[in-house]
Amino acid sequence: MIEAEHLTKRYGAKTAVDDLTFTVPPGRVTGFLGPNGAGKSTTMRLLLGLDRPHQGHARINGRRYSDLEQPLREVGALLEARAVHTGRSAYNHLLCLAQTQGIGRKRVDEVVELVGLTDVARRRAGGFSLGMGQRLGIAAALLGDPRVLILDEPVNGLDPEGIIWIRTLMQRLAAQGRTVFVSSHLMNEMAVTADHLIVIGRGRLIADCSTEEFIERSTKKAVVVRSPDAARLTEVLAAEGGKVEPGADGLLTVTDVEAPRIGELAAAGGIVLHELTPTRGSLEAAFMELTRESVEYGAGTDAAGIETEDRT
Repeated sequence: MIEAEHLTKRYGAKTAVDDLTFTVPPGRVTGFLGPNGAGKSTTMRLLLGLDRPHQGHARINGRRYSDLEQPLREVGALLEARAVHTGRSAYNHLLCLAQTQGIGRKRVDEVVELVGLTDVARRRAGGFSLGMGQRLGIAAALLGDPRVLILDEPVNGLDPEGIIWIRTLMQRLAAQGRTVFVSSHLMNEMAVTADHLIVIGRGRLIADCSTEEFIERSTKKAVVVRSPDAARLTEVLAAEGGKVEPGADGLLTVTDVEAPRIGELAAAGGIVLHELTPTRGSLEAAFMELTRESVEYGAGTDAAGIETEDRT
């Protein structure tokens, strides 16, 4: 289990993490979301003892990371996959880490095979592609067979097959009763991977709920309607207080009126419907809506007038 209690971290006048409290229990994949600059990486560093909080506490299985006797056996972490000796082979990189914790060569062989690096394990890590380097970082996180995993952008650089692989792996580990805490900017991927979400903005907690609840409470439901008499249906729905966005071939996207009510209004007016389909909101839409006021680094314009985007 991961516990953050009133975590606060400042860098000069900048408060990166602001009185942040949450718990990540075992047995499920917990997604960690927030706009650029929200404080996700700083929070993960605080959990792993790489930064000291100005206030609050971070504990893993009831203890600070620095108090763990064999941390790799209890916590697997991926913060920067490329943090390896570029002249060392992938195998020797993992073997060096293993020897610091009394982990044998057999486990190194196991994780190399698990992440799909068997054919390149003896090559220098400095020549790895982004995806291969990511797999090496994941192997290092799994080396001690830990019960807690903290993964920062684990799908970064992976191809579609690799994304499905890491998604399945995280879900399988959670099903084994492990604690899996993962950050990502890929909303569509988090929607099908995470059971629960912790969302922050400007270092503060915005949401701590199931993925389903986050989507349901944070987006307006829409209904797709198709009718040969779209103009008259639009007038009826507008009189009911609905917002109607017209499309091609008599298709309307309606908000603020539920599907059953649309059907009733159409029947009362003798309006033929060819389609009446409620749509489910997306995690991306919910995220954009809920974090709109917490975006710190977004699209802008540089001195030459060229649109840019801050990725810090």
